[in-house]
Amino acid sequence: MHTDLTTAFQTAFASLPLVAILRGLRPDEALGVGTALYDAGFRLIEVPMNSPEPLASIALLARSLPRDCLVGAGTVLSTDVVAQVQGAGGQLIVMPHADVEVIRAAKAAGMICVPGVATPTEAFAAARAGADALKLFPAELITPTIVRAMRAVLPPTLPLLPVGGITPENMDEYRAAGVAGFGLGSALFRPGMDAATVAANARRFAAAWH
Repeated sequence: MHTDLTTAFQTAFASLPLVAILRGLRPDEALGVGTALYDAGFRLIEVPMNSPEPLASIALLARSLPRDCLVGAGTVLSTDVVAQVQGAGGQLIVMPHADVEVIRAAKAAGMICVPGVATPTEAFAAARAGADALKLFPAELITPTIVRAMRAVLPPTLPLLPVGGITPENMDEYRAAGVAGFGLGSALFRPGMDAATVAANARRFAAAWH
């Protein structure tokens, strides 16, 4: 199961290494927004735990979207939540921090884990704990120059994904610094945004990546 999920993550990442962060998503919006993202090429979707009824949205997305789309939770702060997300059908754990207990719990459950780091110390600790990729957060503090310095010392196969303030216009300089993908928040989705608007935003990001 774990190997299958790792392969699924690598395949999804190779297809389009952009993680949709749907902070504030409501369950009644989940299917429309999720379908719009999938149709635009997105295969990695997270619903932050500080959204309304996040587990309900995760369950709906995991059940409804094709199997090559990995769905999970963001803003996961404890090991208890890892189990709740898995129970809802989630496969992906995204964190704003590098709590190694949470990382280990996610990996023990056979899930994909992308913890947040802001320093080399956090990055190495998260990598040792089994992180599948590292979320560089907040990206407003971690400039392309800093990314380049971190990339020079971190394992070359460990993907780095800046999150925070990412737009189609500022992706290129991060890519030149060595990042492997991005997490996309309010420039992709904001609470109350209709599926058509999300679809248009998603297409802009996908086009900017390709």
